[in-house]
Order: sequence, then structure tokens, then C-alpha cells
Amino acid sequence: MPGLYFEELEPGAVIEHASRRTVTETDNVLFCSMTLNLAPLHLDAEYSKDSIYGQRLVNSLFILGLVTGITVPDTTQGTTLGNLGFQEVTFPKPVFHGDTIRVRTEVVSKRESKSRDDSGIVFFRHYGINQRDEVVCDCARAGLMLKRSAAEKPVAVS
Repeated sequence: MPGLYFEELEPGAVIEHASRRTVTETDNVLFCSMTLNLAPLHLDAEYSKDSIYGQRLVNSLFILGLVTGITVPDTTQGTTLGNLGFQEVTFPKPVFHGDTIRVRTEVVSKRESKSRDDSGIVFFRHYGINQRDEVVCDCARAGLMLKRSAAEKPVAVS
């Protein structure tokens, strides 16, 4: 299992994820179409030429999903019981077609679950960073993470 268990996620740890992704026009158009976000700033090149950016912007929710997704193999794949939510999300710089995004994760804090003995809550901060080393997405989120001891319990067979 590539993900980390609750016990392995120590506050202060920083993970520089190896996976990167260049965002394409197809990514943006497909995501906007699937989510019915028809904002011309994402889809209309002629409209966007006259915007403050001079070109189309990549949908920020795609970027949030990409940033979060890049973190999964190194942090939560197979060891999470669920994403509990995002406390804060900002997009300090725009993302354009052709930008390459990498991600850095910091483990901010963690605590035992108050209602479950098989898991704990870990608070992450993910930074999406473009090829110019600009932060394009900054998000804080909480995940319900499985404890190693719970994962190692034998499964009852009936």
C-alpha cells in the first residue's frame, strides 16, 4: 500500500511529490464541459484576449482536483477512510494552458479520532506550484486516516 498510515504522518513533514502534470487545453475544456462551467474566461479565446490575463484561464476547480490528486499515491492511497473537507483554498496565481504543476505537501497537525478507534484526523496543506515556482493553489484539508494497527487486524471470515 503506497499511502501512509496515521502513525506515519508526522506534523512538520514535507513531501515533494515526484509526479508533475502539464495542463492542456483539452483538460480545461473537458473539465468545464463536464461541470457545466461555461464561463468565457475558460473557454472563449477571443473573449479572453481582452481580459486582464490576455488568454484563457484554466478552471481553478480542475487545478484543486489535480493538486489533490497528485498527492494521493504518496499520502492517502489505500490508507484514507475519507476526505473530511477543505478548510481553506486560494489560487494566488492563474494557471494557463501549457503550465506544468508540481505539488508540495506539508503535514500540519494530527489528532486521534474522537469517534473511531481505527483512525485519526490529519491536517494537510498542499501547494500547487507552476514551472516558474509560483504557488498557483494553496489548500488546507483534513483527511480521516487509517491506523496501521487497524489495517493489520485479521479479517473475520464467516
